[in-house]
Amino acid sequence: MTYAIDPELLPWLDMLPAVTLTDHESLLAARSSMAQLSEVLPAYEPVHPVDVRDTAVPGPSDAPDVPVRVYSPANRTDAGPGLLYIHGGGFVMGDLDTFDAHLLRLVDELGIVIVSVGYRLAPEHPFPAPVEDCYAALAWAAAKAGELGIDPARLGVAGESAGGGLAAAVALLARDRGGPRLCFQYLGIPELDDRLDTPSMRAYTDTPIWNRPNAVYSWTSYLGTEPGGADVSPYAAPARATDLAGLPPAFVTTCQFDPLRDEGIAYAQRLAHAGVPVDLRHYAGTFHGSSLVETAAVSRRMVADELDALRRGLSGTAG
Repeated sequence: MTYAIDPELLPWLDMLPAVTLTDHESLLAARSSMAQLSEVLPAYEPVHPVDVRDTAVPGPSDAPDVPVRVYSPANRTDAGPGLLYIHGGGFVMGDLDTFDAHLLRLVDELGIVIVSVGYRLAPEHPFPAPVEDCYAALAWAAAKAGELGIDPARLGVAGESAGGGLAAAVALLARDRGGPRLCFQYLGIPELDDRLDTPSMRAYTDTPIWNRPNAVYSWTSYLGTEPGGADVSPYAAPARATDLAGLPPAFVTTCQFDPLRDEGIAYAQRLAHAGVPVDLRHYAGTFHGSSLVETAAVSRRMVADELDALRRGLSGTAG
């Protein structure tokens, strides 16, 4: 198919990582490409001093500790907003370095504390390991809020792509397990539905970076079985949740030429119907991961919208 991709993005298509997930060998190659990408992307130099430290937090029952990276505004004395951040990578790729520069920017511009989660990856560690790692990191951040400089009333969760799906799942778990209380959820181009049956998922078989074949591999790896079965947990695929009431206010983004587009839009609609305050931003001419082209006007707009959403959401004024 041909796609009406934003003209500012077109010259970069051949330079973006070509992710083709078909078997374990291709997955290892994709993981290597993603690691190299984080090395070549522009570094971010904070205007304000930011403290960054790596540590490990208690994992789920009978599981290893979870690596986290904590970003904090240096020399701050009062408690401020906190954010659990979950990286993308189709449940099978990515680590604490993948979004490092972006998180430095968020802390620098917003003055928030971020706890970034290095959750276990599929297929070596299928569901529920990744989402339980993320929930364990949330529980730790809430329990240590005073030490971390986080105001417990202004604690949110955010993620991109698979991280957006995991963020939605963490919000569901927090609601259903009685805490920690979240004030906001940022779901960036989220991966939410294993049924793979939306119009965008059926049509976009050859879109840049992410497409239907990659999504099939992603969900098969994460679930440990063929996607679309009758008994898939909503904590694996949040689109399966039948009740979205009582979830925190949400900000959802989607890209036009992204197989995940329609499931993101549908989830935002269902949140709104359940009475959850929700903003939905859809970006014309974009594709999954196109914000990597930071010079494009649409990418700059996406980052500005994210900053504004987090600023409002973590202040308790979302919606």
